[in-house]
Amino acid sequence: MQLLPGPVRRFAAWCAVILLASGVGYVAIRLCVEFRTAVTPALLALLGTALLRPLHARLVRAHVQRSLAAGLTCVAVLAVVGGAVYIVVSALVETGDQIVASLRNAAKGVADHFGAAGTSLDDVASNARELLGKFGGTAASGVVTGISVVGEMLAMAVLALLLVFFFLRDSDQAVGTVRALAPSGAADTVEAMARRAFGAVEGFMRGTTLIALIDAVCITVGLLVLRVPGAVGLGALVFVGAYIPYLGAFISGAVAVLVALADRGFVIALWALGVVLAVQVLEGHVLQPMIQSRTVQMHPAVVLLALTAGASVAGILGMLLAVPLTAAAFGVVHELQGRYGASDATTAFSGPAAGPEPSSGSGDS
Repeated sequence: MQLLPGPVRRFAAWCAVILLASGVGYVAIRLCVEFRTAVTPALLALLGTALLRPLHARLVRAHVQRSLAAGLTCVAVLAVVGGAVYIVVSALVETGDQIVASLRNAAKGVADHFGAAGTSLDDVASNARELLGKFGGTAASGVVTGISVVGEMLAMAVLALLLVFFFLRDSDQAVGTVRALAPSGAADTVEAMARRAFGAVEGFMRGTTLIALIDAVCITVGLLVLRVPGAVGLGALVFVGAYIPYLGAFISGAVAVLVALADRGFVIALWALGVVLAVQVLEGHVLQPMIQSRTVQMHPAVVLLALTAGASVAGILGMLLAVPLTAAAFGVVHELQGRYGASDATTAFSGPAAGPEPSSGSGDS
């Protein structure tokens, strides 16, 4: 190795480090996939704990016993999430037929103006129910698999809620546990990394929740002014979709525009589209820089790559977990850079100055 130039040795060392880190990461991901029924609830519980910790802390400061405070927090979350899911599902079920009818009317309008091309669209719209029936028949053949998947999801949701309870109740013991599990002599570093990672996740969850609430309120008010049916449910869908950056906003906005098109016509649908775009501009240029710039700073390209990787590993659930986990990884990297990068720079710059002064020869003798 001494025969190789210094830059080549450093390049080889970095390649070995990258290969080793990639191998460890791949094995960790494969293990998480294999044990997803246990890993997924734990990750969801960590996200829930990061979001709910301020409420639990406030109850504890109000002299509520820790277990009771954790239980009340979980009950409140269950009520809010259950209510939101009910509102969204009921609103979409009520407007589903209207969306199909509006698409058929739109296809007829295109047929009147563009002839054969429009006729083909009209045929697609008129046969929508038949296509759905065929897909439904295919899906019915796998009903046993579907029931098992639903049961697995419910079990993971219950486990995640129980873990949130325990994480909140025993949050005062988290630092001691981390230090006890850390290698000898590295407790301070591991604690700092854990605090930084959890702080990044906490900042992401709080910021995203606040932005989602503002988006949902603005879009709900706009849809109510336009008298679009199911405005409250669509607002709840916007709130839920905001936890999946970019894609969630696109899907929830598209659903709102379709519902407006179904019930109120083309002009109102354009107004609804304008409301959705205005809210997205407000989020991208005002809310994101003001709320999340202090906690999570990730380039949109990094977010999109994280979403793609999460979707390839675990589908929609992976997309939900990808960004906060990436934020935690960035927090750990920044903590390591702050600790070791600063010390290396200090050593590099202070090393020559700290050494003995060169001899001035026989001039002093």
